[in-house]
Amino acid sequence: MPENQREVPRTVAAMRAMAQAFLDRRGVENPRLEADLLVSHALGCDRLHLLMRLESPVLGSEVDRARDFLVRRGRREPLAYITGHSEFYSRPFLVGPGCLIPRPETELLVDLAKDESKARSLGRVCDVGTGSGVLAVTLACEGIGDKLLGIDLDGAALEHAGQNVKALDAAVELVHQDGLEFLAEAEPFDLIVSNPPYVDPAVVEELEPEVREYEPALALFAPQGDPDYWVRELCALAASRALNPGGLLLVELGCDQGPRALSLAQEAGMEARIVPDLAGLDRVLRARRGA
Repeated sequence: MPENQREVPRTVAAMRAMAQAFLDRRGVENPRLEADLLVSHALGCDRLHLLMRLESPVLGSEVDRARDFLVRRGRREPLAYITGHSEFYSRPFLVGPGCLIPRPETELLVDLAKDESKARSLGRVCDVGTGSGVLAVTLACEGIGDKLLGIDLDGAALEHAGQNVKALDAAVELVHQDGLEFLAEAEPFDLIVSNPPYVDPAVVEELEPEVREYEPALALFAPQGDPDYWVRELCALAASRALNPGGLLLVELGCDQGPRALSLAQEAGMEARIVPDLAGLDRVLRARRGA
C-alpha cells in the first residue's frame, strides 16, 4: 500500500487487503492479524468492528493514517509502539518508545505470585525493574500484597508506569532508583518479583529488528555482558536482608539460564527451583529465604 501512492483503496476491505500484502512483502510475522490491527487503529475502531464494516468506504484521512502506520511497521517498528498499547494478563497497558514491550511468558511470574498469595498472607511486595509497570500493576489488580512498590532507574519507563497505574487505578507506589540500591536500603519484603535484563549483548545481531533496533537496551541487555548478573545480585540481597524470613523471590530467566540460576540461589542459601513456561523452557527462578 505505501509503495504505490497512486492506488487508493476505496473500501475497508481494499485497504485491509493492501495492508496485508505490504506487511507480507516486508517479512512481518502474522501479516493478516497485524494488518487488521493497524487498519483498525487508523479507523479508530476495534478489530471486530473492522470486520463488520468491510464494504464501508474509507476517507482520505483514514488512508493517510493507515499508510503512516504501515510505513512505520514496514521499518519493523514494533506494533505496540505504533498503537501505543499492549495486552498483559488480559489488561490493556500503555507502552511506547523507552519501555520494554510485555511478553506473554512474563505472565508466569503473576501466576506464581498468585499461588504464593493463596498459600500465605503477603504484606510488602516489590517489583524490581518495573518498566512500564505491567507486573506491579497486575499484582495490585489481582489483589496480591498489602503494599506494592515498583522500582526502576529509567525515568522514561516510569512515566509509562505512572500512566498505567492511573489508567488501571492500581495501588502501586513507584520509586525512581536503582533496584539493587533500593533493596539494600529498604525494609524487607514478603515477595520480590523481577524481569531483569538478561540478554547477552553478544547475541544482539540474532535478535529480531523490532527488538534490536527499537526496544531500550537498558531493559534488554545484561549489565557487564553477564546474563547472570541480576540473578546473582538479587539472590544475595534476598537471602541476606531484602526478604523477610520465608519470603519468596521470583525472577524471569533466559531459556538457557536455569541451571546457573539454580546454583546461584542455592549458593546464597535459598531453597530454589526452576519453573518452566508453557513451551517447556526454563523461565522463572523461584527461590525462598529460610525461615
